[in-house]
Amino acid sequence: MSGAMEKALAILEYLTDCPEGAALATIATELNQLRSGCHRTLHELIRYGYVRQLPRGDYALTTKMASMGLSFLSKSGVVDIAQPVIHRLAQATEEMVRLAIVDGERLTLVAKAQGARSGLLYDPDMGIDLRLSCSAAGQAWLMTLPEDLAIEFVTHQGMGDPKHYGPNAPTSVKALLKVLDEARHRGFSIIQEAYAPGMSSMAAPVQKAGEPATGVIVVAGPSSRLTLARMKQFAPALLSAAQELAVSGHASPLLKGANVGTWGNLADQPKRGRAAGPR
Repeated sequence: MSGAMEKALAILEYLTDCPEGAALATIATELNQLRSGCHRTLHELIRYGYVRQLPRGDYALTTKMASMGLSFLSKSGVVDIAQPVIHRLAQATEEMVRLAIVDGERLTLVAKAQGARSGLLYDPDMGIDLRLSCSAAGQAWLMTLPEDLAIEFVTHQGMGDPKHYGPNAPTSVKALLKVLDEARHRGFSIIQEAYAPGMSSMAAPVQKAGEPATGVIVVAGPSSRLTLARMKQFAPALLSAAQELAVSGHASPLLKGANVGTWGNLADQPKRGRAAGPR
């Protein structure tokens, strides 16, 4: 990747976390870029419509990337395929249900359905890349991978700063591997106050037998309502929804494996670190 492109992409990624904009000095400092070069790159991004300058002088993203992303998802068919499935699961559980898709080493939320009729709602932003080590979705995907590859992906992304997550988030690879082993034998992941304080969730991989997982379906809600007993009660519905998406997902390139890394067929992988399948 050229230096100019790398700097431009770094700025775009940085500004995704700054919806109210950020000053030139802040952007340059945070990204370790020369202020003059950062200024030039920002104005190139303005020229191409990806960044705008606010009246006070700060820089913020335009809606161009969001529009591109939504257009891509619409044309991929993934939302049309997934929405009826996740809607039924949301109605059955009366909780938030989300679909995340595997994209290389990332797991990105792309669709949701809200089942709660009242009370607290859990609704994280659409489109975010999930922290693999402490999210139910991340753990549900990692449990399907060979152990060495799961460790590689988590190491590359990082465990994150513990203060940004829940008190039960794994803080070491050893602790994470223990959690993944439990999830693998269960057939789905369960977290309680790991991704965020006061939040519980469960997730199952969207995966055909012998093939890599292409996505993950998640049920999430406040821990006061989504208790361990309720999550166990919802397990059959969650696993059924995941299997339905695995079967019907061939109609969308995002759910038939076109976006999954080429690490090989599960049947050819060593048993250690592989999913045992729903039990």
